[in-house]
Amino acid sequence: MRLAATALGASLALAGPVSLAQAAPLDNEPLSAFTAAAPSVAAAPAAWAAGTRAYLVITTPGDTTAVRTAVANNGGSVFASYDAIGVIVAHSTSASFAATMRGVSGVQKVGATRTSDVPADAYNPALPANPAQSAAPTTEPVRSDMTQIKADQAWAVNPGSASVKVGILDTGVDDQHQDLAPNFNAADSVSCAYGKADTRAGAWRDVDQHGTHVAGTVAAAKNGKGAIGVAPGVKISSVRIAEPGSTLFFAENTICGLVWAGDHGFKVTNNSYYTDPWQFNCPNNLDQAAILEGVGRAQAYAEGKGSLQVAAAGNSNVDLANKTTDTSSPNDSTPVTRTITNDCLDIPAELPGVVTVAANGTSGTSKASFSNFGRDVIEVSAPGESVYSTVPGGKYSSLSGTSMASPHVAGVAALLASANPSYTPADIRAKLGEQATDLACPSDARCTGTTAKNSFFGEGRVDALKAVGGSTPPPGAYFENLADVAIADNATVESSITVSGVTGNAPATLKVGVDIKHTYIGDLKVDLVAPDGTVYTLHNRTGSGTDNIAQTYTVNASSEVANGVWKLRVNDNASQDTGKIDAWNLTF
Repeated sequence: MRLAATALGASLALAGPVSLAQAAPLDNEPLSAFTAAAPSVAAAPAAWAAGTRAYLVITTPGDTTAVRTAVANNGGSVFASYDAIGVIVAHSTSASFAATMRGVSGVQKVGATRTSDVPADAYNPALPANPAQSAAPTTEPVRSDMTQIKADQAWAVNPGSASVKVGILDTGVDDQHQDLAPNFNAADSVSCAYGKADTRAGAWRDVDQHGTHVAGTVAAAKNGKGAIGVAPGVKISSVRIAEPGSTLFFAENTICGLVWAGDHGFKVTNNSYYTDPWQFNCPNNLDQAAILEGVGRAQAYAEGKGSLQVAAAGNSNVDLANKTTDTSSPNDSTPVTRTITNDCLDIPAELPGVVTVAANGTSGTSKASFSNFGRDVIEVSAPGESVYSTVPGGKYSSLSGTSMASPHVAGVAALLASANPSYTPADIRAKLGEQATDLACPSDARCTGTTAKNSFFGEGRVDALKAVGGSTPPPGAYFENLADVAIADNATVESSITVSGVTGNAPATLKVGVDIKHTYIGDLKVDLVAPDGTVYTLHNRTGSGTDNIAQTYTVNASSEVANGVWKLRVNDNASQDTGKIDAWNLTF
């Protein structure tokens, strides 16, 4: 699959391959022509046959009857038909099917969507597992990714409206998870695996963990358990577009998902993937040209229905504005090295109207090492490294990737829609950039542009507080220690910060930012020690085998004199797993 996220400690290609997204030329039909609603579905073959391949057959939007008949008359079958956008999903075992259909009157483009066979599961899909749920956590700390985009301040103003629906186009969502169930909208959830809507209950469930993690970042409930999403008051729907086993996102699946989003009133969708099997689709290739056209039409349809698409830029650390080579495609068979140009697009991220998101590192002001970039390609950025969120079975995990950055932006977009119900997709897209926090280029020659807009961060890091019309309180004095301190097994270590120049006592809302790299945080007890020796416990052996602590704690230290030596004390209470205090800070 081409997910845009990866488990910490794994290769930064996502929890599987990384999914990017690009743009495609749109059909020359006016948007007003895309008016029909639900797809029509013709009878598929009675049984799967070895060698079955999937194709997009592109024609004029509206009545596709003649072309559907031609599919059947030329060795194919219609698996699904999206008449509103003139896209037919056809199956055939004939090697000459595409070439033959390209000669049919009324057919504009035809292209294979994969270089592998359609799985037999497409004709009788198995329902994903419904995992048993772990006991709910008893704490819900505010994390650094949320404070960086001021989501924690936004919640007090507007946590999001239940009338705003966000579609999670991904590997599926565990709707039973205690942090997702309160906001889950089953009525508008579906599986679009294989390119045809499967509305059976549970068909939307996760066949990996990626989609559940993304969903939690968007809208995990503010319920005292585990994690909080950027917009904990909105509703989320699962549109599973990944196929089981391969967890790949083929073009027909994406088309089904985007049309579903438009027809079901999703104000925002999150797309943390690229459309498989081609990392970049090139218009001079007949197959890829059809993919560009079909997915481009589906995006235009969804946007015309009021849905804004937010997409991950991808995790290959490449300049999307200066493409030269693709070595990872096709990813459903044997990849080849090919020369590409900027006409070759990562879709859906590079499609017109889509918000393309780069990932910030843990500091919030750097580009994550894996994140793609590109002048006038990246719209905005958001936290994408060591992001803690929900995973199936009532559990939680930290993942990294532009897949993790994109749902932060989708959440902020949902807050904008909640605060401004009349906003169009174009309005929301514009406000995300206008309200973003400017980030200057680092000392890296690849970063070009200005502080206001550059190739690494676009228009900057999104701001949830501005999205809901709030204002930021004046910043307090800030102190930081960036020196690494090793954490050995069964040992206690400390890192110090000397505070000076602050009048009076510390505030009741002292912010303690903690960045600890450790492979089993259930081993750790973490305390803030005030200058007079008073101990404030921040973390006490919770989280089990989760990697890393990267979050900001709020401590009522109003009884403490501010000036003096403050310490972060970390006690490792077990063997085998070690780590380090990477950095920590205090904001008064």
